[in-house]
Amino acid sequence: MKTFPMFLQMAGRRVVIVGGGEQAAQKTRLMLKTQARIEVLATDLDPELADLAAAGRVIHRIGPITPRVFADTALVFVATGCPGLDAALHALAKAAGATVNVVDQPHLCDAITPSIVDRDPVVVAIGTEGTAPVLARQIKTKLEESLEPRLGDLAALAGRMRVAAAARLAPRARRDLWRWVFNDTPRRMFASGAERETAKRIKSAIETGDFGTSQGGSVSLVGAGPGAKDLITLRGVQRLQEADVIYYDRLLDPEILELARRDAERIYVGKAPGCHSWPQEKITQTLVSAAKRGQRVVRLKCGDPGIFGRSSEETDALTAAGIPFEIVPGVTAACAAAASAGQSLTDREGVDTLVLSTGHRTDGYAVPDAIAEIRPGTCVALYMAVGAAERIVHRLSTQHPDVQFDVQIACKAQRTGEVLLDCPLEDLPKTLTENEILGETIIFLRWPRGQKATEDRTRQFGAVS
Repeated sequence: MKTFPMFLQMAGRRVVIVGGGEQAAQKTRLMLKTQARIEVLATDLDPELADLAAAGRVIHRIGPITPRVFADTALVFVATGCPGLDAALHALAKAAGATVNVVDQPHLCDAITPSIVDRDPVVVAIGTEGTAPVLARQIKTKLEESLEPRLGDLAALAGRMRVAAAARLAPRARRDLWRWVFNDTPRRMFASGAERETAKRIKSAIETGDFGTSQGGSVSLVGAGPGAKDLITLRGVQRLQEADVIYYDRLLDPEILELARRDAERIYVGKAPGCHSWPQEKITQTLVSAAKRGQRVVRLKCGDPGIFGRSSEETDALTAAGIPFEIVPGVTAACAAAASAGQSLTDREGVDTLVLSTGHRTDGYAVPDAIAEIRPGTCVALYMAVGAAERIVHRLSTQHPDVQFDVQIACKAQRTGEVLLDCPLEDLPKTLTENEILGETIIFLRWPRGQKATEDRTRQFGAVS
């Protein structure tokens, strides 16, 4: 980021706006939303600014402009409409140490005015560092549509009750309370116009501690997708924002963790092939222990937890311990890889069977049993099969010597460093070696269109493992 977003305290502070025309009026309208003390420096004011000065909402000053005029200000807006004059005024303001915004001259701006969605006290600022103001306005429009008009009033109501909540409820219970207020019945009631009833219900919840949520620990097995931040589901993001502790894998985009609550504990349990920093048994025991302490736990897994994610070992342990859990599905690697290649995993005319299998079992790399099932109309997606590539080639060339299989390799699909390759079946091991592909890879095997099945020779040659 070239600019850093930050909200400034404005109540009672001076804001100086230099100019008396439309540009100055635009900045004045913006500042009138705050509690700043606004001074407009200009010889003549347009009718709008003149009316504001007459009503006492802004202070109109006339006289020589020196650096002293800009001393002790929160912000200075230079908006005369004359580029040369604006540049000269900018120099004077900087001599006084002021933070300056010069209209339509980004290179002279210490601060850039964002597009604002105003639900006071909830304020959303959208900035593009001056590169794309039209895009900022489009985003603003989307947010205006999605945030109900009275949301700020609900936030203000919650603010008035925070002291009472802090006095009666423990930190975990307070988080559950506000989650209930903004995610559940109170928000819907308030949006419908039932402000008094909403306030009564929130006050009752603070007094009784009863707002319909469990106070015990729980575990969410969340699929983060193939690793890219923007491919996690909305439900997955919500669980990250609710979590007390997050256990995450090595293949995730680190930016995904930025979606979590700032004070959530983050624990890396990444497992690399041949270098398991955390055994699965330790991870499982830790999830159980954290939930028993009353924590809301997220186990963040790459892809989908239910597809070669070893989630059954974790859910079995959670069930045995009586701990509530949920599985939040994610985009699995095969879907991400096919999307990167611009292909569908199934095809009404050619592929009616999709097989997801793995070349890595508990006893090491091996030819997956699913290879024996490949036939016309089949697509086999192999996870964690790089180490079994030579044996897979031997098995298929032995079983189907006359078939020219379509082979695709997708490494780090939908992530930085993505590699997509096609090769003949017999060149699969060499292609993996030459491109230094060691893992994080899906290998697709497709029966070629129009080619009939040959005799199954598995029995003749025997299975290769």
